[in-house]
Amino acid sequence: VFGLPSVMRIYLHLEPKPNPHRTFLLCVVMGAVFGMMLRYMQVTDSAALTMVSFPGEILMRMLKMLILPLIISSLITGLAGLDARSSGRMGSRAMVYYMSTTVIAAVLGVILVLGIHPGNPKLRGGNSSSTSTKNQEVSSLDAFLDLIRNLFPENLVQACFQQVQTVLKKVPVAAPNQTEPILVNRKKLEYKWGMNVLGLIGFFITFGICMGRMGERGKVMCDFFNILNEIIMTMVSMIMWYSPVGIASLIAGKIAAIGDLEVVARQLGMYMVTVIVGLVIHGGLILPAIFFAITRKSPFAFYSGIFQAWITALGTASSAGTLPVTFRCLEENLKIDKRVTRFVLPIGATINMDGTALYEAVAAIFIAQMNDITLDSGQIVTVSMTATLASVGAASIPSAGLVTMLLILTAVGLPTQDISLLIAVDWLLDRMRTSINVVGDSFGAGIVDHLSKTELTELDAAEMQTLPQEGELDFVPPPPILTEMDMVDPLKPPELPPRSPRPPKQNHHSHILSQSHSITYSPSRSVRSPSPRSISSPSPRSVCSHSPRPFRTHSPRLLRRTEPGYCVLPSHDNQVRTVYLIL
Repeated sequence: VFGLPSVMRIYLHLEPKPNPHRTFLLCVVMGAVFGMMLRYMQVTDSAALTMVSFPGEILMRMLKMLILPLIISSLITGLAGLDARSSGRMGSRAMVYYMSTTVIAAVLGVILVLGIHPGNPKLRGGNSSSTSTKNQEVSSLDAFLDLIRNLFPENLVQACFQQVQTVLKKVPVAAPNQTEPILVNRKKLEYKWGMNVLGLIGFFITFGICMGRMGERGKVMCDFFNILNEIIMTMVSMIMWYSPVGIASLIAGKIAAIGDLEVVARQLGMYMVTVIVGLVIHGGLILPAIFFAITRKSPFAFYSGIFQAWITALGTASSAGTLPVTFRCLEENLKIDKRVTRFVLPIGATINMDGTALYEAVAAIFIAQMNDITLDSGQIVTVSMTATLASVGAASIPSAGLVTMLLILTAVGLPTQDISLLIAVDWLLDRMRTSINVVGDSFGAGIVDHLSKTELTELDAAEMQTLPQEGELDFVPPPPILTEMDMVDPLKPPELPPRSPRPPKQNHHSHILSQSHSITYSPSRSVRSPSPRSISSPSPRSVCSHSPRPFRTHSPRLLRRTEPGYCVLPSHDNQVRTVYLIL
Protein backbone atom coordinates (compact mmCIF):
# COMPACT_ATOMS: atom_id res chain seq x y z
CA VAL A 1 0.00 0.00 0.00
CA PHE A 2 2.81 2.40 0.92
CA GLY A 3 4.60 1.68 -2.37
CA LEU A 4 1.56 2.40 -4.54
CA PRO A 5 2.24 6.16 -4.96
CA SER A 6 5.82 5.41 -5.99
CA VAL A 7 4.62 2.87 -8.52
CA MET A 8 2.09 5.37 -9.88
CA ARG A 9 4.78 8.03 -10.20
CA ILE A 10 7.07 5.61 -12.02
CA TYR A 11 4.22 4.61 -14.35
CA LEU A 12 3.37 8.22 -15.11
CA HIS A 13 7.04 9.01 -15.67
CA LEU A 14 7.49 6.11 -18.08
CA GLU A 15 4.29 6.82 -19.97
CA PRO A 16 5.23 7.96 -23.51
CA LYS A 17 4.42 11.53 -24.44
CA PRO A 18 1.97 12.13 -27.27
CA ASN A 19 3.65 12.39 -30.65
CA PRO A 20 2.31 15.32 -32.73
CA HIS A 21 3.25 13.58 -35.97
CA ARG A 22 1.35 10.48 -34.92
CA THR A 23 -1.65 12.64 -34.05
CA PHE A 24 -1.38 14.36 -37.42
CA LEU A 25 -1.32 11.03 -39.25
CA LEU A 26 -4.26 9.76 -37.19
CA CYS A 27 -6.33 12.82 -38.09
CA VAL A 28 -5.54 12.32 -41.77
CA VAL A 29 -6.78 8.73 -41.53
CA MET A 30 -9.90 9.73 -39.59
CA GLY A 31 -10.70 12.48 -42.09
CA ALA A 32 -10.30 10.08 -45.00
CA VAL A 33 -12.52 7.47 -43.31
CA PHE A 34 -15.18 10.07 -42.49
CA GLY A 35 -15.11 11.35 -46.06
CA MET A 36 -15.51 7.81 -47.40
CA MET A 37 -18.50 7.30 -45.09
CA LEU A 38 -20.11 10.48 -46.46
CA ARG A 39 -19.58 9.22 -49.98
CA TYR A 40 -21.04 5.84 -49.07
CA MET A 41 -24.13 7.54 -47.60
CA GLN A 42 -24.31 9.71 -50.74
CA VAL A 43 -24.42 13.00 -48.85
CA THR A 44 -24.64 15.60 -51.62
CA ASP A 45 -26.34 18.44 -49.76
CA SER A 46 -24.23 21.58 -50.09
CA ALA A 47 -25.21 22.80 -46.62
CA ALA A 48 -24.05 19.53 -45.03
CA LEU A 49 -20.76 19.58 -46.93
CA THR A 50 -20.25 23.21 -45.93
CA MET A 51 -20.66 22.36 -42.24
CA VAL A 52 -18.23 19.46 -42.61
CA SER A 53 -15.60 21.73 -44.20
CA PHE A 54 -16.21 24.70 -41.88
CA PRO A 55 -13.52 23.82 -39.22
CA GLY A 56 -11.01 23.43 -42.03
CA GLU A 57 -11.98 26.82 -43.41
CA ILE A 58 -11.25 28.37 -40.01
CA LEU A 59 -7.82 26.71 -40.01
CA MET A 60 -7.03 28.10 -43.46
CA ARG A 61 -8.06 31.60 -42.39
CA MET A 62 -5.80 31.45 -39.34
CA LEU A 63 -2.88 30.29 -41.45
CA LYS A 64 -3.45 33.09 -43.94
CA MET A 65 -3.56 35.54 -41.05
CA LEU A 66 0.01 34.63 -40.07
CA ILE A 67 1.48 34.87 -43.57
CA LEU A 68 2.64 38.49 -43.40
CA PRO A 69 4.15 38.57 -39.87
CA LEU A 70 5.73 35.15 -40.36
CA ILE A 71 7.48 36.12 -43.58
CA ILE A 72 8.63 39.45 -42.13
CA SER A 73 10.06 38.09 -38.89
CA SER A 74 11.69 35.03 -40.47
CA LEU A 75 13.37 36.95 -43.28
CA ILE A 76 14.71 39.76 -41.12
CA THR A 77 15.97 37.59 -38.27
CA GLY A 78 17.58 35.16 -40.69
CA LEU A 79 19.32 37.70 -42.91
CA ALA A 80 20.35 40.04 -40.09
CA GLY A 81 22.79 37.36 -38.90
CA LEU A 82 24.81 37.62 -42.13
CA ASP A 83 27.07 40.49 -41.09
CA ALA A 84 29.48 40.88 -44.01
CA ARG A 85 31.78 43.23 -42.07
CA SER A 86 32.42 40.81 -39.23
CA SER A 87 32.22 37.56 -41.15
CA GLY A 88 33.90 38.72 -44.34
CA ARG A 89 34.12 36.31 -47.20
CA MET A 90 32.57 33.51 -45.17
CA GLY A 91 29.20 35.24 -45.13
CA SER A 92 29.35 36.02 -48.83
CA ARG A 93 30.18 32.43 -49.71
CA ALA A 94 27.39 31.09 -47.53
CA MET A 95 24.86 33.46 -49.07
CA VAL A 96 25.91 32.60 -52.63
CA TYR A 97 25.65 28.89 -51.86
CA TYR A 98 22.22 29.25 -50.25
CA MET A 99 20.67 31.21 -53.08
CA SER A 100 22.29 29.10 -55.81
CA THR A 101 21.11 25.75 -54.48
CA THR A 102 17.62 27.09 -53.73
CA VAL A 103 17.24 28.44 -57.27
CA ILE A 104 18.48 25.14 -58.70
CA ALA A 105 15.94 23.22 -56.60
CA ALA A 106 13.05 25.45 -57.67
CA VAL A 107 13.99 25.22 -61.37
CA LEU A 108 14.34 21.44 -61.08
CA GLY A 109 10.86 21.20 -59.58
CA VAL A 110 9.38 23.31 -62.39
CA ILE A 111 11.06 21.14 -65.05
CA LEU A 112 9.84 17.90 -63.49
CA VAL A 113 6.23 19.01 -62.98
CA LEU A 114 6.02 20.32 -66.54
CA GLY A 115 7.54 17.13 -67.91
CA ILE A 116 5.58 14.58 -65.87
CA HIS A 117 2.35 16.65 -65.78
CA PRO A 118 0.76 15.01 -62.71
CA GLY A 119 -2.26 17.36 -62.61
CA ASN A 120 -5.61 16.48 -64.17
CA PRO A 121 -8.68 18.75 -64.49
CA LYS A 122 -10.91 15.82 -63.46
CA LEU A 123 -9.70 16.32 -59.90
CA ARG A 124 -11.95 19.38 -59.70
CA GLY A 125 -15.04 17.19 -60.06
CA GLY A 126 -18.09 19.35 -60.56
CA ASN A 127 -16.05 22.53 -60.16
CA SER A 128 -14.01 22.01 -63.34
CA SER A 129 -15.84 24.86 -65.01
CA SER A 130 -13.91 27.41 -62.98
CA THR A 131 -12.26 29.93 -65.22
CA SER A 132 -8.73 31.13 -65.11
CA THR A 133 -7.92 34.36 -63.38
CA LYS A 134 -5.20 35.06 -65.90
CA ASN A 135 -5.60 37.77 -68.48
CA GLN A 136 -5.31 35.80 -71.73
CA GLU A 137 -4.77 38.85 -73.96
CA VAL A 138 -1.68 40.17 -72.17
CA SER A 139 1.64 39.09 -73.66
CA SER A 140 4.44 37.33 -71.81
CA LEU A 141 6.54 40.48 -71.92
CA ASP A 142 3.83 42.37 -70.05
CA ALA A 143 3.63 39.59 -67.47
CA PHE A 144 7.41 39.71 -66.97
CA LEU A 145 7.33 43.49 -66.60
CA ASP A 146 4.53 43.12 -64.05
CA LEU A 147 6.82 40.76 -62.16
CA ILE A 148 9.54 43.42 -62.01
CA ARG A 149 7.00 46.10 -61.05
CA ASN A 150 5.67 43.99 -58.19
CA LEU A 151 9.22 43.35 -57.00
CA PHE A 152 9.53 47.10 -56.32
CA PRO A 153 6.20 48.24 -54.83
CA GLU A 154 5.55 51.96 -54.67
CA ASN A 155 3.52 51.64 -51.47
CA LEU A 156 4.49 49.06 -48.88
CA VAL A 157 1.13 49.15 -47.12
CA GLN A 158 -0.73 48.75 -50.39
CA ALA A 159 1.50 45.79 -51.25
CA CYS A 160 -0.02 43.91 -48.31
CA PHE A 161 -3.35 43.54 -50.12
CA GLN A 162 -2.91 44.68 -53.75
CA GLN A 163 -0.56 44.03 -56.66
CA VAL A 164 -0.16 45.69 -60.02
CA GLN A 165 -1.26 44.02 -63.27
CA THR A 166 -1.28 45.01 -66.93
CA VAL A 167 -4.74 44.67 -68.48
CA LEU A 168 -6.32 45.53 -71.81
CA LYS A 169 -9.16 47.99 -71.56
CA LYS A 170 -11.48 49.08 -74.34
CA VAL A 171 -11.19 52.83 -74.44
CA PRO A 172 -13.58 54.94 -76.57
CA VAL A 173 -11.72 56.92 -79.19
CA ALA A 174 -13.29 59.59 -81.36
CA ALA A 175 -13.20 58.63 -85.03
CA PRO A 176 -13.36 61.10 -87.89
CA ASN A 177 -16.59 61.31 -89.84
CA GLN A 178 -18.42 59.25 -87.18
CA THR A 179 -20.86 60.28 -84.50
CA GLU A 180 -20.07 57.43 -82.12
CA PRO A 181 -16.59 56.73 -80.73
CA ILE A 182 -14.68 53.58 -81.57
CA LEU A 183 -13.64 51.17 -78.79
CA VAL A 184 -9.91 50.50 -78.98
CA ASN A 185 -7.89 48.13 -76.77
CA ARG A 186 -5.29 49.96 -74.72
CA LYS A 187 -2.86 48.62 -72.13
CA LYS A 188 -3.40 49.97 -68.67
CA LEU A 189 -1.94 49.32 -65.23
CA GLU A 190 -4.47 48.39 -62.57
CA TYR A 191 -4.30 47.09 -59.05
CA LYS A 192 -5.97 43.78 -58.36
CA TRP A 193 -6.80 42.34 -54.98
CA GLY A 194 -4.19 39.98 -53.64
CA MET A 195 -1.06 40.26 -51.54
CA ASN A 196 2.05 41.41 -53.40
CA VAL A 197 4.18 38.66 -51.95
CA LEU A 198 7.14 39.21 -54.24
CA GLY A 199 7.41 42.90 -53.34
CA LEU A 200 7.15 42.22 -49.61
CA ILE A 201 9.79 39.51 -49.74
CA GLY A 202 12.16 41.68 -51.77
CA PHE A 203 11.73 44.65 -49.43
CA PHE A 204 12.25 42.70 -46.21
CA ILE A 205 15.23 40.80 -47.61
CA THR A 206 16.89 44.16 -48.29
CA PHE A 207 15.76 45.42 -44.88
CA GLY A 208 17.29 42.43 -43.09
CA ILE A 209 20.62 42.69 -44.92
CA CYS A 210 20.91 46.43 -44.25
CA MET A 211 20.00 45.97 -40.61
CA GLY A 212 22.65 43.30 -40.22
CA ARG A 213 25.30 45.63 -41.69
CA MET A 214 24.57 48.30 -39.08
CA GLY A 215 26.20 46.27 -36.33
CA GLU A 216 25.55 47.43 -32.78
CA ARG A 217 23.31 50.30 -33.89
CA GLY A 218 20.82 47.86 -35.38
CA LYS A 219 20.84 45.51 -32.40
CA VAL A 220 17.68 47.03 -30.94
CA MET A 221 15.73 46.41 -34.14
CA CYS A 222 17.21 42.93 -34.42
CA ASP A 223 16.06 42.12 -30.88
CA PHE A 224 12.61 43.46 -31.70
CA PHE A 225 12.21 41.21 -34.73
CA ASN A 226 13.63 38.25 -32.82
CA ILE A 227 10.94 38.73 -30.19
CA LEU A 228 8.35 39.16 -32.95
CA ASN A 229 9.50 35.91 -34.49
CA GLU A 230 9.17 34.11 -31.17
CA ILE A 231 5.65 35.50 -30.71
CA ILE A 232 4.61 34.38 -34.18
CA MET A 233 6.08 30.93 -33.60
CA THR A 234 4.14 30.70 -30.35
CA MET A 235 0.96 31.56 -32.22
CA VAL A 236 1.80 28.94 -34.84
CA SER A 237 2.21 26.39 -32.04
CA MET A 238 -1.22 27.35 -30.70
CA ILE A 239 -2.74 26.91 -34.15
CA MET A 240 -1.08 23.51 -34.44
CA TRP A 241 -3.14 22.34 -31.48
CA TYR A 242 -6.26 23.07 -33.50
CA SER A 243 -4.81 21.86 -36.81
CA PRO A 244 -5.74 18.15 -36.37
CA VAL A 245 -9.45 19.02 -36.28
CA GLY A 246 -9.14 21.42 -39.19
CA ILE A 247 -7.08 19.00 -41.27
CA ALA A 248 -9.54 16.16 -40.69
CA SER A 249 -12.37 18.49 -41.67
CA LEU A 250 -10.60 19.61 -44.86
CA ILE A 251 -9.82 16.06 -45.95
CA ALA A 252 -13.31 14.75 -45.17
CA GLY A 253 -15.02 17.59 -47.01
CA LYS A 254 -12.70 17.31 -50.00
CA ILE A 255 -13.09 13.54 -50.33
CA ALA A 256 -16.87 13.84 -50.06
CA ALA A 257 -16.94 16.52 -52.78
CA ILE A 258 -14.65 14.77 -55.27
CA GLY A 259 -16.46 13.01 -58.08
CA ASP A 260 -13.98 10.31 -59.13
CA LEU A 261 -11.95 9.21 -56.11
CA GLU A 262 -9.83 6.72 -58.06
CA VAL A 263 -8.56 9.51 -60.29
CA VAL A 264 -7.66 11.53 -57.19
CA ALA A 265 -5.67 8.65 -55.71
CA ARG A 266 -3.89 8.03 -58.99
CA GLN A 267 -3.08 11.70 -59.62
CA LEU A 268 -1.91 12.34 -56.05
CA GLY A 269 0.31 9.30 -56.44
CA MET A 270 1.90 10.89 -59.52
CA TYR A 271 2.25 14.14 -57.59
CA MET A 272 4.10 12.33 -54.79
CA VAL A 273 6.35 10.57 -57.31
CA THR A 274 7.18 13.92 -58.93
CA VAL A 275 8.18 15.50 -55.61
CA ILE A 276 10.16 12.47 -54.40
CA VAL A 277 12.05 12.10 -57.69
CA GLY A 278 12.97 15.79 -57.56
CA LEU A 279 14.21 15.50 -53.97
CA VAL A 280 16.28 12.41 -54.78
CA ILE A 281 17.87 14.08 -57.80
CA HIS A 282 18.66 17.25 -55.86
CA GLY A 283 19.96 15.58 -52.70
CA GLY A 284 21.57 12.55 -54.32
CA LEU A 285 23.10 14.02 -57.48
CA ILE A 286 23.20 17.83 -57.60
CA LEU A 287 24.40 18.61 -54.07
CA PRO A 288 27.10 15.88 -54.04
CA ALA A 289 28.28 17.01 -57.49
CA ILE A 290 28.64 20.62 -56.28
CA PHE A 291 30.48 19.42 -53.16
CA PHE A 292 32.90 17.24 -55.15
CA ALA A 293 33.53 19.91 -57.78
CA ILE A 294 34.56 22.48 -55.15
CA THR A 295 36.28 20.41 -52.45
CA ARG A 296 37.50 17.35 -54.41
CA LYS A 297 36.43 15.18 -51.49
CA SER A 298 34.26 12.08 -51.47
CA PRO A 299 30.58 12.94 -50.93
CA PHE A 300 29.92 9.37 -49.76
CA ALA A 301 32.20 9.85 -46.75
CA PHE A 302 30.36 13.10 -46.07
CA TYR A 303 27.02 11.29 -46.22
CA SER A 304 28.23 8.69 -43.74
CA GLY A 305 29.21 11.47 -41.35
CA ILE A 306 25.78 13.15 -41.42
CA PHE A 307 23.72 9.95 -41.50
CA GLN A 308 22.45 10.43 -37.94
CA ALA A 309 21.33 13.99 -38.68
CA TRP A 310 19.54 12.79 -41.82
CA ILE A 311 17.65 10.12 -39.86
CA THR A 312 16.75 12.65 -37.17
CA ALA A 313 15.34 15.00 -39.81
CA LEU A 314 13.18 12.20 -41.19
CA GLY A 315 11.77 11.58 -37.72
CA THR A 316 11.25 15.14 -36.49
CA ALA A 317 10.38 16.89 -39.78
CA SER A 318 12.04 20.03 -38.36
CA SER A 319 15.34 21.60 -39.37
CA ALA A 320 15.60 23.48 -36.06
CA GLY A 321 14.98 20.30 -34.06
CA THR A 322 17.75 18.53 -35.97
CA LEU A 323 20.24 21.37 -35.47
CA PRO A 324 21.98 19.98 -32.31
CA VAL A 325 22.53 16.61 -33.99
CA THR A 326 23.82 18.33 -37.12
CA PHE A 327 26.32 20.29 -35.01
CA ARG A 328 27.65 17.11 -33.45
CA CYS A 329 27.89 15.23 -36.75
CA LEU A 330 29.80 17.99 -38.51
CA GLU A 331 32.14 18.88 -35.65
CA GLU A 332 32.90 15.40 -34.28
CA ASN A 333 32.50 13.09 -37.27
CA LEU A 334 33.66 15.35 -40.12
CA LYS A 335 35.99 17.61 -38.07
CA ILE A 336 34.64 20.86 -39.51
CA ASP A 337 35.76 24.05 -37.81
CA LYS A 338 33.36 25.18 -35.12
CA ARG A 339 33.52 28.78 -36.29
CA VAL A 340 32.09 27.66 -39.62
CA THR A 341 29.33 25.47 -38.19
CA ARG A 342 28.22 28.08 -35.65
CA PHE A 343 27.92 30.64 -38.43
CA VAL A 344 26.51 28.58 -41.32
CA LEU A 345 24.11 26.12 -39.71
CA PRO A 346 21.82 28.48 -37.72
CA ILE A 347 21.36 30.75 -40.73
CA GLY A 348 20.99 27.79 -43.07
CA ALA A 349 18.26 26.27 -40.91
CA THR A 350 16.24 29.44 -41.54
CA ILE A 351 16.92 30.56 -45.09
CA ASN A 352 18.31 27.48 -46.88
CA MET A 353 15.25 25.41 -47.80
CA ASP A 354 16.11 23.54 -50.99
CA GLY A 355 13.53 20.81 -50.49
CA THR A 356 10.83 23.32 -49.61
CA ALA A 357 11.52 25.39 -52.75
CA LEU A 358 11.26 22.31 -54.97
CA TYR A 359 8.09 21.12 -53.23
CA GLU A 360 6.37 24.49 -53.48
CA ALA A 361 7.19 24.91 -57.18
CA VAL A 362 5.79 21.45 -57.97
CA ALA A 363 2.68 21.98 -55.83
CA ALA A 364 1.83 25.38 -57.34
CA ILE A 365 2.02 24.17 -60.94
CA PHE A 366 0.20 20.96 -59.96
CA ILE A 367 -2.74 23.00 -58.66
CA ALA A 368 -2.70 25.05 -61.88
CA GLN A 369 -2.81 21.86 -63.94
CA MET A 370 -5.61 20.50 -61.79
CA ASN A 371 -7.66 23.65 -62.45
CA ASP A 372 -6.89 23.51 -66.20
CA ILE A 373 -4.97 26.79 -66.06
CA THR A 374 -2.21 27.12 -68.61
CA LEU A 375 0.66 29.16 -67.22
CA ASP A 376 2.77 31.19 -69.61
CA SER A 377 6.50 31.74 -69.30
CA GLY A 378 6.06 34.88 -67.19
CA GLN A 379 3.93 33.07 -64.62
CA ILE A 380 6.33 30.12 -64.57
CA VAL A 381 9.18 32.53 -63.82
CA THR A 382 6.97 34.04 -61.12
CA VAL A 383 6.44 30.59 -59.60
CA SER A 384 10.18 29.88 -59.61
CA MET A 385 11.19 33.21 -58.08
CA THR A 386 8.38 33.22 -55.54
CA ALA A 387 9.16 29.64 -54.52
CA THR A 388 12.81 30.58 -54.05
CA LEU A 389 12.09 33.70 -52.00
CA ALA A 390 9.23 32.16 -50.03
CA SER A 391 11.41 29.21 -49.03
CA VAL A 392 13.81 31.71 -47.48
CA GLY A 393 11.05 32.90 -45.16
CA ALA A 394 9.72 29.42 -44.41
CA ALA A 395 9.99 28.62 -40.72
CA SER A 396 12.03 25.57 -39.72
CA ILE A 397 9.00 23.84 -38.20
CA PRO A 398 6.90 20.90 -39.39
CA SER A 399 4.48 21.64 -42.24
CA ALA A 400 5.73 25.21 -42.65
CA GLY A 401 5.68 24.67 -46.42
CA LEU A 402 1.89 24.67 -46.38
CA VAL A 403 1.91 28.21 -44.99
CA THR A 404 4.35 29.50 -47.59
CA MET A 405 2.44 27.63 -50.30
CA LEU A 406 -0.33 30.18 -49.89
CA LEU A 407 2.16 32.89 -50.83
CA ILE A 408 2.93 31.32 -54.20
CA LEU A 409 -0.69 30.61 -55.04
CA THR A 410 -1.62 34.19 -54.18
CA ALA A 411 1.26 35.63 -56.21
CA VAL A 412 0.30 33.69 -59.36
CA GLY A 413 -3.44 34.14 -58.87
CA LEU A 414 -4.30 30.46 -58.38
CA PRO A 415 -7.13 29.27 -56.10
CA THR A 416 -5.98 28.50 -52.57
CA GLN A 417 -8.86 26.17 -51.70
CA ASP A 418 -7.29 23.18 -53.50
CA ILE A 419 -4.32 23.14 -51.16
CA SER A 420 -6.38 20.89 -48.87
CA LEU A 421 -5.81 18.05 -51.34
CA LEU A 422 -2.07 18.23 -50.70
CA ILE A 423 -2.49 17.97 -46.93
CA ALA A 424 -3.41 14.28 -47.22
CA VAL A 425 0.11 13.41 -48.38
CA ASP A 426 2.05 16.28 -46.81
CA TRP A 427 3.01 14.28 -43.71
CA LEU A 428 5.32 12.11 -45.84
CA LEU A 429 6.60 14.79 -48.20
CA ASP A 430 7.33 17.09 -45.26
CA ARG A 431 9.84 14.60 -43.85
CA MET A 432 11.42 14.05 -47.24
CA ARG A 433 11.98 17.74 -47.95
CA THR A 434 13.19 18.42 -44.39
CA SER A 435 15.88 15.77 -44.77
CA ILE A 436 17.02 17.43 -48.01
CA ASN A 437 17.11 20.79 -46.21
CA VAL A 438 19.42 19.35 -43.53
CA VAL A 439 21.63 17.70 -46.15
CA GLY A 440 21.89 21.01 -48.02
CA ASP A 441 22.88 22.86 -44.83
CA SER A 442 25.54 20.25 -44.07
CA PHE A 443 27.04 20.35 -47.56
CA GLY A 444 27.07 24.14 -47.34
CA ALA A 445 29.05 24.01 -44.09
CA GLY A 446 31.56 21.64 -45.70
CA ILE A 447 31.99 23.85 -48.77
CA VAL A 448 32.36 27.07 -46.75
CA ASP A 449 34.87 25.36 -44.45
CA HIS A 450 36.96 24.25 -47.45
CA LEU A 451 36.89 27.70 -49.07
CA SER A 452 37.64 29.49 -45.78
CA LYS A 453 40.73 27.48 -44.81
CA THR A 454 43.05 30.37 -45.64
CA GLU A 455 41.12 32.92 -43.58
CA LEU A 456 40.80 30.53 -40.64
CA THR A 457 44.53 29.74 -40.73
CA GLU A 458 45.38 33.44 -40.74
CA LEU A 459 43.09 34.02 -37.77
CA ASP A 460 44.77 31.17 -35.87
CA ALA A 461 48.22 32.56 -36.66
CA ALA A 462 47.20 36.02 -35.48
CA GLU A 463 45.90 34.58 -32.22
CA MET A 464 49.13 32.66 -31.65
CA GLN A 465 51.17 35.84 -32.06
CA THR A 466 49.16 37.62 -29.42
CA LEU A 467 49.81 34.87 -26.84
CA PRO A 468 52.83 35.40 -24.47
CA GLN A 469 55.93 33.27 -25.03
CA GLU A 470 57.24 30.76 -22.49
CA GLY A 471 60.08 33.03 -21.38
CA GLU A 472 57.71 35.93 -20.89
CA LEU A 473 55.46 34.11 -18.48
CA ASP A 474 57.97 34.38 -15.53
CA PHE A 475 58.83 38.02 -16.20
CA VAL A 476 58.19 40.28 -13.21
CA PRO A 477 57.56 43.91 -14.16
CA PRO A 478 59.72 46.53 -12.38
CA PRO A 479 58.19 48.69 -9.68
CA PRO A 480 56.71 51.98 -10.79
CA ILE A 481 58.95 55.02 -10.95
CA LEU A 482 57.85 57.67 -8.48
CA THR A 483 58.31 61.37 -8.95
CA GLU A 484 58.50 64.06 -6.32
CA MET A 485 54.78 64.69 -6.60
CA ASP A 486 54.04 61.02 -6.02
CA MET A 487 56.16 61.07 -2.85
CA VAL A 488 53.91 63.68 -1.25
CA ASP A 489 50.78 62.22 0.31
CA PRO A 490 48.38 65.02 1.38
CA LEU A 491 46.18 62.69 3.42
CA LYS A 492 49.02 61.18 5.43
CA PRO A 493 50.63 62.92 8.46
CA PRO A 494 54.31 63.67 8.21
CA GLU A 495 56.54 60.78 9.14
CA LEU A 496 58.69 60.81 12.24
CA PRO A 497 62.47 60.70 12.07
CA PRO A 498 63.93 57.26 11.60
CA ARG A 499 63.89 55.19 14.75
CA SER A 500 66.24 52.60 16.07
CA PRO A 501 65.74 49.18 14.51
CA ARG A 502 63.97 46.44 16.35
CA PRO A 503 66.32 44.15 18.28
CA PRO A 504 66.54 40.52 17.25
CA LYS A 505 63.99 38.21 18.76
CA GLN A 506 65.11 36.31 21.81
CA ASN A 507 63.76 33.09 23.20
CA HIS A 508 62.14 32.86 26.59
CA HIS A 509 65.10 31.48 28.54
CA SER A 510 67.61 34.03 27.32
CA HIS A 511 65.10 36.79 28.04
CA ILE A 512 64.73 35.69 31.66
CA LEU A 513 68.43 35.32 31.98
CA SER A 514 69.12 38.83 30.73
CA GLN A 515 66.61 40.21 33.16
CA SER A 516 68.15 38.38 36.09
CA HIS A 517 71.58 39.90 35.37
CA SER A 518 70.20 43.40 35.12
CA ILE A 519 68.25 43.46 38.41
CA THR A 520 70.01 44.62 41.61
CA TYR A 521 68.96 44.04 45.23
CA SER A 522 68.14 47.10 47.32
CA PRO A 523 67.52 46.63 51.10
CA SER A 524 65.42 49.75 51.31
CA ARG A 525 62.94 48.41 48.81
CA SER A 526 60.79 45.36 49.19
CA VAL A 527 60.20 44.97 45.49
CA ARG A 528 62.48 44.53 42.58
CA SER A 529 62.72 47.34 40.08
CA PRO A 530 64.72 47.27 36.93
CA SER A 531 67.59 49.67 36.65
CA PRO A 532 67.33 52.02 33.70
CA ARG A 533 71.07 51.73 33.06
CA SER A 534 70.98 47.96 32.77
CA ILE A 535 68.09 47.90 30.28
CA SER A 536 69.23 48.06 26.68
CA SER A 537 66.72 47.89 23.88
CA PRO A 538 64.08 45.80 25.61
CA SER A 539 61.65 43.75 23.57
CA PRO A 540 58.03 44.80 23.27
CA ARG A 541 56.99 42.10 25.72
CA SER A 542 59.48 43.30 28.31
CA VAL A 543 58.37 46.87 27.85
CA CYS A 544 54.78 45.95 28.44
CA SER A 545 55.58 43.93 31.55
CA HIS A 546 58.33 45.98 33.22
CA SER A 547 57.68 49.57 32.31
CA PRO A 548 57.10 51.82 35.32
CA ARG A 549 54.20 53.48 33.51
CA PRO A 550 51.15 51.33 32.91
CA PHE A 551 49.96 50.91 29.29
CA ARG A 552 46.38 51.42 28.29
CA THR A 553 47.10 50.28 24.74
CA HIS A 554 49.69 48.21 22.98
CA SER A 555 50.84 51.11 20.84
CA PRO A 556 54.27 52.49 21.94
CA ARG A 557 53.34 55.96 20.74
CA LEU A 558 51.95 56.71 24.24
CA LEU A 559 55.55 56.97 25.46
CA ARG A 560 57.69 59.94 24.75
CA ARG A 561 61.08 59.63 23.22
CA THR A 562 62.77 60.83 26.44
CA GLU A 563 60.95 58.37 28.67
CA PRO A 564 62.67 55.19 29.73
CA GLY A 565 61.41 52.01 28.20
CA TYR A 566 60.64 53.66 24.88
CA CYS A 567 61.13 51.34 21.92
CA VAL A 568 60.24 51.25 18.25
CA LEU A 569 57.56 48.80 17.16
CA PRO A 570 56.91 48.16 13.47
CA SER A 571 53.67 49.55 12.22
CA HIS A 572 52.20 50.50 8.88
CA ASP A 573 52.97 54.17 9.37
CA ASN A 574 56.66 53.83 10.15
CA GLN A 575 57.51 51.40 7.36
CA VAL A 576 60.12 52.87 5.11
CA ARG A 577 58.93 53.47 1.53
CA THR A 578 61.32 52.41 -1.17
CA VAL A 579 61.87 55.14 -3.70
CA TYR A 580 63.45 54.58 -7.07
CA LEU A 581 65.09 57.55 -8.64
CA ILE A 582 66.39 57.81 -12.17
CA LEU A 583 69.48 59.91 -12.44
